[in-house]
Amino acid sequence: MKSNVVILLVLGAYFLLSGIVYIIWNNLAGNEFEATGSLGLLLSAVLAGFIAFFLNMVNRSQGGILLPEDHPTADVDDADPELGHFSPWSWWPLVLGASVGLVFLGLAVGIWIALLAVAVVLIALSGWVYEYYRGNFGH
Repeated sequence: MKSNVVILLVLGAYFLLSGIVYIIWNNLAGNEFEATGSLGLLLSAVLAGFIAFFLNMVNRSQGGILLPEDHPTADVDDADPELGHFSPWSWWPLVLGASVGLVFLGLAVGIWIALLAVAVVLIALSGWVYEYYRGNFGH
């Protein structure tokens, strides 16, 4: 986990430096303050810092245990092979992703598309959650 913290701190420092250079360069070019790029870069630095802080706190609360991927001589096989249960044949994640995309399209184009897509999001979400409670997999 320490390697993740270091990577995120380096990424946060890069975004902070890029944001400062972007603001100074924009001022030297004689332009007004450009909020989108400036705030986007600075807020990306803040986000990377928040995630690094969170991971550091989690690592400390667990006693600072080194994970297998933190060892310099570690192989890919050293980590826990069981990461969770995933359905390789499920179509619900695809339906859910497409319907969430339609929600955002509806926010940009027309609210009626978003309202229809919210219904599809709820159907896809319940289908994915309750996938193993019906048919051959019913308990």
